[in-house]
Amino acid sequence: MVNEGEFINTPGIFSLFTDKQVERRKHAMTNRELEERLIKFSAEIIDFSDRFRKNQKLKNLVDQVNRSASSVALNYGEAQSAESKRDFIHKIGLVMKELRETFANLKIIERFANESDRFEVNRLINENDQLLAIFYKTLQTAKKGKDD
Repeated sequence: MVNEGEFINTPGIFSLFTDKQVERRKHAMTNRELEERLIKFSAEIIDFSDRFRKNQKLKNLVDQVNRSASSVALNYGEAQSAESKRDFIHKIGLVMKELRETFANLKIIERFANESDRFEVNRLINENDQLLAIFYKTLQTAKKGKDD
């Protein structure tokens, strides 16, 4: 049985694609895999930020990073149900906006983190950067084919 999103190399099925296109597809993430990655990212930030909840200086920031990080996954879900190409582009733009906000929040939290928490916050910042790169490319591709 083949799992959803699994790459199948059936003889003849890729005769319309170049070797480069086939190779790129092998490494492509499905929408469901990306959505799961975003949900995992949101949950990791919520778990991580709990460490700072009792710090009065960071209380508002912790609430804000939880909202912006979870909003990334929620807005991506909305983008999957976009009513038009223009709506999709708008919603992916919202995903990027929330990722930028999450990045800024994490960078501020990093300033208050102890040595043991810095490794985790830097890992989350790295994942945030990777997600931003994915959505930047998604947005550029969508705009290139914009039809309205």
